[in-house]
Order: sequence, then C-alpha cells, then structure tokens
Amino acid sequence: MPSLFPELIRRFGVSGPRYTSYPTTDRFVEAFTPDHLAQALAQRRDGAAAMMLPLSLYVHVPFCESVCYYCACDKIITRHHEHGQAYLGYLRREADLYTAHAGIGQFVSRLHLGGGTPMFLNDSELRELMAMLRCAFTFAPSGEYSIEVDPRTVDATRLATLRELGFNRLSFGVQDFDPAVQKAVHRIQSTEKIFSLLESARALGFESTSVDLMYGLPQQTPESFDRTLAQLTQLQPDRIALHAYTHLPERYKPQRRIIAAELPTADARVSMLSRSLAALQRAGYVHVGMGHFALPEDPLAVAKRQGRLHRNFQGYGTHPDCDLIGLGVSAIGRVGATCSQNAKTLEEYYDYLDQGRLPVVRGLALSRDDLVRRAVIMALMCQGQLQFEPVELAHLIDFKSYFAAELEILQHMQEQGLVEVNDSGIEVTSMGGSFASGVAMVFDRYLQADHKRARFSRIL
Repeated sequence: MPSLFPELIRRFGVSGPRYTSYPTTDRFVEAFTPDHLAQALAQRRDGAAAMMLPLSLYVHVPFCESVCYYCACDKIITRHHEHGQAYLGYLRREADLYTAHAGIGQFVSRLHLGGGTPMFLNDSELRELMAMLRCAFTFAPSGEYSIEVDPRTVDATRLATLRELGFNRLSFGVQDFDPAVQKAVHRIQSTEKIFSLLESARALGFESTSVDLMYGLPQQTPESFDRTLAQLTQLQPDRIALHAYTHLPERYKPQRRIIAAELPTADARVSMLSRSLAALQRAGYVHVGMGHFALPEDPLAVAKRQGRLHRNFQGYGTHPDCDLIGLGVSAIGRVGATCSQNAKTLEEYYDYLDQGRLPVVRGLALSRDDLVRRAVIMALMCQGQLQFEPVELAHLIDFKSYFAAELEILQHMQEQGLVEVNDSGIEVTSMGGSFASGVAMVFDRYLQADHKRARFSRIL
C-alpha cells in the first residue's frame, strides 16, 4: 500500500451507501404498494421473450438461535424451531403470488439464501423449500446457487445435503478467529472446525467458498487481526468479504451489549484496513470492490477482468444484471424500473399473505434521472470505469452537460490520484479502487441534496 493510503482512508473513508442499489433503500416510500409491484410483474410477464429473461432470487430466513452483538441484520432470535415450518408455508404463498402475476416457470440464474441463518431450518425443511422453489421457477443448469452458513450449526454431513440440494456456493460467517473477540461479540466458534468445513466443502465439489471477516470489533487490534488474516489466507478460500463494523447502538439493539471502551481506536481501524489490503494482495487475492476479494481464477475475479461484473441487493455477481425477486420477511426486490421491500415483522408479513396480497410495504418507481444515475453508479462500482458515449446513447443525454457539477467535484479526487477524468470517460485508479463507493456518491442526487450520511455505515 502507498504510504499516503492511511491518510486517504481518513479523508475519503466517510459514511455512505454501499450501493447494492440506486436509489438506496432509505429512499423507498410507503406510497409504493403491492399493486405497483403486481403491475411491474405483469409488465415483465407480457414483455417480449419474458420467460427467457433471467431472474435472480433471494430468500430471507430471519431466524437465529442466538444473537451476535455486532449484527445489524433483520433477524428473529428464537430456539423454537417450529417457527421454521410455519414460515415455509408463508414463503410458498408468496411464491405463488409471484407466479400468479409473472407466470410460472420463470428462468432463475442466481439464488441466494440469507438470514438470520438459513441453517435454522432442518434438512427436511430445506428440502421442502428447494422443492417449492423448483416448482415455481426454472433453475438454470449453470446458475449460481449460494447459501449463508453459520459454522456453529453445520458439519460435513449437512454440507453434503446442501450440495445434494443444488447449492454450489457457500458463504461462511466467521468475522474473527481470535477467542477474545469472539467472546466480546457473543459468537464463539473454533478455528479448527471452520478449517475442517472449508476442506469438506472443497471435497464435496462446491464451486466457490467465501468467508466473511469484520474489522473494528471490540478487543481487536491490528496485530490480532493480522493473525486472523494469516490463518485464513493459509487456507485460501475462493472469496473473502472484509466488512467494517459500524457501532450504532441507538439503531441496532444488540450492539448495546458491546462495551464501547473495548472498540479499537480510529487509528487502529485505519491500520487494520491498510494492513489487511496489503496482506490479501500478498496472498494473491484480487480486490473486486467494496471489500470483496477473490482468487484470480474465481469467476468473480474473471468477471471483473472481463467487464461482466454487476451488483445488486445480493452483492457482486457474475451473471448478467437482471430482475430480482425477494421472498420472505424484509426481503428486497427489483423488477423493471421498480424496487420494493417486504414487511419487516412476521406479524405484518403473515397478515399481508393471509389477505392474498404481496407483502410489500414500501418501494420506489425509478425516474428517468434515477435510471441514468444508476447506470453511472453501477459502472463505477462494478467496472471501475465509465465511458460517456454508451450512457449518452442509452439515455439520450450529453454527459458533460448533464453531470457538469459532478465532474467538477471529481476534480478534487483526481488531484488526490483516486480517479482519472478525460474527454471520453472516468476511470477509478488502482489506489482509488478502495474508495469506489465514495466516487459513486458524487453522482447520488439524493445524497448530495441532503448530506445526511449518518444513516449509513462507513464505506471503509
């Protein structure tokens, strides 16, 4: 890493969106109703060759047996596993509503099960869920089918079941190997078991394994996190997601159990990030973007090199950008020029479905300006570069006139070596790759208008 990198982190590693969508979810409004989503689904159904347009599918399983103190996800803490069977029944109702509006057998090229933890469901329930999804949708033979795995809840036998069900990618939530950190965040899991699970996943033929790490947690130091990275890179999972912990106890109740005095200082966090980026680079990983790293031969890294990378609510993906259907409590979807989110409580989610309605409580119909800016932001987030001409042709604008104010703001970033702007386009430099979200924020009309960034976590 360049010697000035820590200083750049302090200056440009501000709070901001991670741009899994544009506009971001905080811009969704309650005026967007189930009827609006039903109309978007009908338009998709009636479009030319609609059955061949791929879908991305996300299923949210909100349950966890115990709470991790750092967690900012939508989850329900319970040891009553009977909730899982009832929840599956409502997921089936929701899927039936989607197929009623959009047609049965829609083509799916990407599936992700998240939570909570999907592993709250037992093997029989997972089989039931996958059978239901395969009845409602047509799964592509070469698709990406991934599931989030809590290492504390699985063994090699359960991994074999997941492989049998068609999953070909696993994401393990680890955060840190250090026992003191694990105790401080209420997530104790042995390093030996995690290593064993990763080795079993390889033996079972999973195409990709990913490990989530988090820096900025209580009891962490740059030296302790160095040890975690050294252990993980020795095993070399295909992908690593490095997240920054943001302490917002006023918003996320579990974080109130974290002792603030045990959190690393701002300088320590900067050191952890800078040293992590250097360590992962030495270990041969490619920085795909937004703290996501992949080995050079992994499809994510290949897609990055070939300019095929895209980003949505499921994160980075290798398949072409497409509509996303989100099933379950709090799930987010995108159909055509609309985005929407489901009810966040079980009671409300169940109530909508009992009424025979899609459980959408808020969303947004994108304007022409939203669509232009989404194209710009996603190009910067995924490809690290943008050519003016394709945007001008697709959206009938003169880029330099339309974005005159934004290009002026980028001059400061260009002076710092983060971007290069010329007559034909914008390119994020190798040093600026870690700040891609900060570059994209320049084109966020909503954010530039109100400057209210406290609602977001830090981008680094």
